[in-house]
Amino acid sequence: MALSVRSWVANEGGKHFVLLLWLGGNTWLFMRTFLCYYYGQQYHYLHKMLGLGLCISRASASVLNLNCCLVLLPMCRTLLTCLRGSHRVTSRKARRLLDKSKTFHVACGVAICVFSAVHVSAHLANIVNFSVRYSEDFPSLNVARYKGEVTHTHTHKPDLRITGVLLVLILFLMFTASSYCIRVSNYEIFWHTHNLFVVFYVILMLHVLGGALKYQTNIEAHPPGCLRANQSSPDPTREESGQALGDGRSCKEEARFQPNSPEVCVSAQFKCITWLWVSGPLCLYCAERLYRYIRSNSPVTIVTVVRHPCDVIELRMLKKDFKAHPGQYIVLNCPSVSSFENHPFTLTACPTEKKETFGIHLRVVGDWTGEKTCSTHTYTHTLNVLTSILWTWDSLLHVDGPFGSPSEEVFNYEVSLCVAGGIGVTPFACVLHTLLDGWRRFRLRRLYFVWVCRELQSFYWFAELLCALHRKLWQENIPDYLNLQLYVSQTDGLQNIPEERYQPLSSRLLIGRPRWKLLFEEIGKTNKHKRVGVFCCGPKGISRTLHRLCNSDRYSGTTFEFNKESFS
Repeated sequence: MALSVRSWVANEGGKHFVLLLWLGGNTWLFMRTFLCYYYGQQYHYLHKMLGLGLCISRASASVLNLNCCLVLLPMCRTLLTCLRGSHRVTSRKARRLLDKSKTFHVACGVAICVFSAVHVSAHLANIVNFSVRYSEDFPSLNVARYKGEVTHTHTHKPDLRITGVLLVLILFLMFTASSYCIRVSNYEIFWHTHNLFVVFYVILMLHVLGGALKYQTNIEAHPPGCLRANQSSPDPTREESGQALGDGRSCKEEARFQPNSPEVCVSAQFKCITWLWVSGPLCLYCAERLYRYIRSNSPVTIVTVVRHPCDVIELRMLKKDFKAHPGQYIVLNCPSVSSFENHPFTLTACPTEKKETFGIHLRVVGDWTGEKTCSTHTYTHTLNVLTSILWTWDSLLHVDGPFGSPSEEVFNYEVSLCVAGGIGVTPFACVLHTLLDGWRRFRLRRLYFVWVCRELQSFYWFAELLCALHRKLWQENIPDYLNLQLYVSQTDGLQNIPEERYQPLSSRLLIGRPRWKLLFEEIGKTNKHKRVGVFCCGPKGISRTLHRLCNSDRYSGTTFEFNKESFS
């Protein structure tokens, strides 16, 4: 399949540009710090003792500081939502970059793990060199008390060893618990280990105060490599490398050393630059979490609970001053199930001027939703008992949000293609609700909606909504505004929707799976030289296929911009 340069730039160009900037920033910072410690006068004697281990350990520490600063920013959901909704981010390309925040967070996390391994390895080499290359001339520069001492067991700085081991242990737990298999099998492990980031940052700030590495403070009175009273020639090792800076001059005084802040090269006026790297994003993130905690504790009233086929439950809720846009999502916390576990759910109905309630659909597929709904299984027989349960839930359900998502951009294209797989229909249900209230105020002029389900009963979740929108569009003489295609992937016998009131859906119901290439060719031919927004929320197989087709060059100049729903 040929690749369209125009489509590739539209879909991949922005994130690859940011990736290159990020890689360039990491590379520049690593090399600048490396060269500073390699050629820096204040590190002449320390480098002579430790060699490349000093340069690599300090350069990797600089990269760690940068990524420990950046890794928190993509997780500031409220900040990202404000940026998306503000007039400062008017470009659709810029807003789409915000959708890659989770990917950037993962990239920074991987970089932290990789450079932590480099940092630890370099320091292990430094431990050996402190012991083997013990300096008789400058005792204050040493960590070992005598030549040959095993410094990792008898170091004068046990806090460095303790904090270093704790940092590695916490990072290992966070990294392993972030794997896909653990997140799917036991989300609570992932959630609890990731919350160790607070402990990680506190220990990180303590770790940099160790002061095992020292730099020379009196370079003018004691130029590195100068002739001391008992020395007749400059340091031969530095003379060969062009670093004998003393130029044969005699030392006015002995070299003096003091503990070094790891990044004194990068900004000499700051003595503990790690605090400046980390404290800003950490304070920002903690302030946002505090704001979200206060906001989520606002009382929530559960108005309606509807049980749908295929283990899906609809909740209609009411919260004071709650405002949301179609495509956004909220985060639910149910302390009776888990006090610290939060789960995102896309809004299927937003508050409007006529109706202040908002709704979500939950599918019982895991431990959390199973526990959340188990009480309703017992009491669905009597309305009175169910009502009492709802009043009990009011004080036990915390709603945080709303937060922005890619589906908000559906209305910002003239033509949009929305593809849903199973319960992945929820972001687009809110879009359909909004169109039902009025479509003329939006830029959108044609919507292709494809919904793929395994079971026929799944379509009943939003059958009323789809039929109501179909009737409204026919009454307004714009039946082509919505192109609806429903697919049942299970082909065990012929299936159909028997109810007469759902007749508009029966005529659009197909057995099997969509032929994506033909669909894209049809959209491309009828929308030449336009930008079509493609939105997907469903299984990875469908997402990969759509992503590949959006980048292909076969659609008469039509550019397909791919947007995938992803909760961070």
